[in-house]
Amino acid sequence: MAFSKLKESSWRELLLWLSGFRKRFRVIGTSMVPLLRPGDEVLVNPRAYRQTVPQVGDIVVSRHPYRVDVRLVKRICNILEDGRCLLEGDNPSDSTDSRSFGAVAPQRILGRVTSRLPR
Repeated sequence: MAFSKLKESSWRELLLWLSGFRKRFRVIGTSMVPLLRPGDEVLVNPRAYRQTVPQVGDIVVSRHPYRVDVRLVKRICNILEDGRCLLEGDNPSDSTDSRSFGAVAPQRILGRVTSRLPR
């Protein structure tokens, strides 16, 4: 899988976050290395899929299908005919993803990652 780059947050993205149009999430694990490392913070557009559908390659924040306290940052690697998404980490050797818990309903996706906050 080709790894897409994730842009650093622009002034526009920061203003959208301050205005409440973006949510901030901190990366904990190493499942998205090399793109995202533990401690990185990303901005997420929670309204991204209100008028459009998820796309293969999008990096998203999703609720874990079985653990209500866990949020996942993963890449959409496939979309099934029924609209459910297969999510995978960029670091497959250290990623709990759709290979272990199956496809995720689109309602579980909290939003699309738009950028990374500078460290």
